Amino acid sequence: MVFGLGRLFGGKKREECEARPDRTPAPAQDPAPGQTGDSQEESRSAYVRREPVFNRERRIAGHLLRLQLADAGLGNLPTERQQVYDDLLLKSLCLLKDEAGWGQLISFVPLASISLASPWLERLPADNTVILLTLSPDTPDGDALGDRIEQLFQRGLRFGVVRNPRHPAFAALLDQVDFAAANVAESQGANVRDFSVALRSAHDIRHLIELVGLNIETSDDQALCQRCHYTYFHGPFAASRGVDWEPAKGDPHKLHLMHLLNLANGNAEIPELAVALKQDPILTYRILRYLNSPAIGLSREITSIDQALVILGRQRLARWLSVLLFSVKDPDFADWLMVESSLTRGRVMEILGAQRFPAAEADHLFITGVFSKLDKLLHIALPEAVEQLRLPINVRSALLDQAGPYAPLLAVAEACEAFDPVRISKTAEEAGLDPHAVNQALMSATTWSSEVTTHWD
Repeated sequence: MVFGLGRLFGGKKREECEARPDRTPAPAQDPAPGQTGDSQEESRSAYVRREPVFNRERRIAGHLLRLQLADAGLGNLPTERQQVYDDLLLKSLCLLKDEAGWGQLISFVPLASISLASPWLERLPADNTVILLTLSPDTPDGDALGDRIEQLFQRGLRFGVVRNPRHPAFAALLDQVDFAAANVAESQGANVRDFSVALRSAHDIRHLIELVGLNIETSDDQALCQRCHYTYFHGPFAASRGVDWEPAKGDPHKLHLMHLLNLANGNAEIPELAVALKQDPILTYRILRYLNSPAIGLSREITSIDQALVILGRQRLARWLSVLLFSVKDPDFADWLMVESSLTRGRVMEILGAQRFPAAEADHLFITGVFSKLDKLLHIALPEAVEQLRLPINVRSALLDQAGPYAPLLAVAEACEAFDPVRISKTAEEAGLDPHAVNQALMSATTWSSEVTTHWD
């Protein structure tokens, strides 16, 4: 690290390497003996939560992964508890990645620097994984920390560090990490800006460091980060709309889709459905493009609406029309959040219900989860939205009365995104589900929803 950054951030210069090492992953090693049996059972008792991380194009680029604990913040636990928490998080993620994985999105895993000795880091799959370090006061000396990061870097893991300029190891770490994060909620606007300026003006850094804004609470704070060249944005800002935002009323695209849904859920014959679909050439193109995407996984290419209807049938067509209903023109952060939430809910219900409902009801489970956000899409009360559609009785009962056979799974799917540890535990127990099954369904559904929306215009 050159003197300029060391002086700017308060750290000491480390000897420079000739070049950054190649990222050739080393074979993953199993955790130390005695840490695999009971520890795996323990990890199966913890619920994982994923918080969306957006890119500059306002789409979801990854997730910050934590555990559903009341105090599961970024480095806000006492040292001993933080190490226990971090170890349990890593165990849970290792187990999930082994069995489910989560696709091409980035997985930001927050860890305290004192937890880098965890043997589970040797097993954590490196693809698209970023360890986001919070420097703790009792971190070992900078050289030992740097050596451990280089060791894990050789496995293919990438690293980020949360801004802490007063920590003696912070400046040196900037020469090893690919990401630097600022806790926006706890920072002055000038610090958010100056952090970006300092990194972009530090000519001694021979690699690109991407900036991450953590815990962004308002759209104004996100706009500040965007202007300051931050690449990724995390926090509750995405759930809110700007003050000037006005919902679209009477969207003809959505009205036509709802008409088609009613035809598909009713007694319309295939020729009648085909005529209705062909009235909208753009919609016809989008449906064919969507149905032929890898995420759908059909065994043969569909080249016409008539062929699509023959292959899919009314029930499967209703499923994919319900997905397209949530596509938004010029989507903002909140739109993408709604899309991911809706599709993930539907897929979670489908996965969790696979062992307890007939295969013929899979699409009904999926539509129940997707339409649980219908009020947010149409900007009307959910009962009014549901009344506009012909839906199976079990779907209607779950949506309107929180009753019927689908209701317990819907409660779990909703709780997965509520960040409420009591609620997720209660709903899962009432549905007869263990944490591992819920975690696996959530991660698989997250991967699936990201693959589906990749093929949207």
